[in-house]
Amino acid sequence: MPAPGKATINDIARLAAVSKKTVSRVINNSPLVRPDTREKIQTLMKQLGYAPDPQARGLAFRRSFLIGLVYDNPTAQYIVNMQYGALDALRDSGYELVVHPCDSNRDDYIDGIRRFALQQKLHGVILIPRVSEDDQLARALREIDVRYVRIASIPLDDPAHMLHTQERQAGVEAANYLQSLGHRQLGLITGPHRYRSSIERGGGFAHGLAQRGIELTPDYVFEGGYTFESGVAGAEYLLAKSPRPTAIFACNDEMAAGVYKAAMRRGLSIPGDLSVVGYDDSPLATQLWPALTTIHSPIRDLGRQAAQMLLAPEHAPAPTQPLSVTPHLVVRDSSQPPPV
Repeated sequence: MPAPGKATINDIARLAAVSKKTVSRVINNSPLVRPDTREKIQTLMKQLGYAPDPQARGLAFRRSFLIGLVYDNPTAQYIVNMQYGALDALRDSGYELVVHPCDSNRDDYIDGIRRFALQQKLHGVILIPRVSEDDQLARALREIDVRYVRIASIPLDDPAHMLHTQERQAGVEAANYLQSLGHRQLGLITGPHRYRSSIERGGGFAHGLAQRGIELTPDYVFEGGYTFESGVAGAEYLLAKSPRPTAIFACNDEMAAGVYKAAMRRGLSIPGDLSVVGYDDSPLATQLWPALTTIHSPIRDLGRQAAQMLLAPEHAPAPTQPLSVTPHLVVRDSSQPPPV
């Protein structure tokens, strides 16, 4: 019996009285192994502390056991939560996560992602906004036969490749909530218009208000950049309006934090003079004072589900509808009825 941690695939095969190929099939979750044989081999691997080498497995199967996470400059906390979720799914699977930032403003960014996928022999790729919204990138990954999952605010692909975040409905919920408090003079700070999430969040907010007879005019909408600085600029713009909005919906928490700063500069209290609602429910939401009312986006759960989709057997039945998650409003202390 080899010492724990020193066993090889040949040792496992010999002790289980099976072929090396059968052990390899168990390692790679092949359905072509009887349940009792699978259990015996897995028990031996656990007893002997045997862990297959990802690089060696990659050479044997002409691919690596790596999942790529590709992103283009979202907030740092968003990326951290997405990674945690993906790692939750990959734990004990034999797969590892590789993170790849890119700049989608560059003409050659798709070529760069293609090279990354080929050089790493990726098993699959998780695409998050905004790169997930690029049909040309999805087409390039299909051409090189790399599996992918797109996380996006609207269905953009076959259900097998999609995780739908339902951000328009979340915008509607924010509008309904503020209107229910009695606010009728409202402002909106969106993200960049080239981001589909910005269009859906802001569009949902405007639609929700319109359903209740409240018009959100273009001069009460400011295009931000999903950054703290753009939240400050947006709030300065909106708070200079006459009449001044009594509530502002910022399409992420960092911009909402910028609204706090602009309000403080003007001597306005939150929520006494101005109610504020954000989006994401990042740790920042509870670090602000007063704590921020915001839309909770299950980012970690998105990362977990996306990784699980890539780990599913290739012969598994394809879903007929995109998987989705449902954001929801978390009411805290930054919102109340408007001042009389």
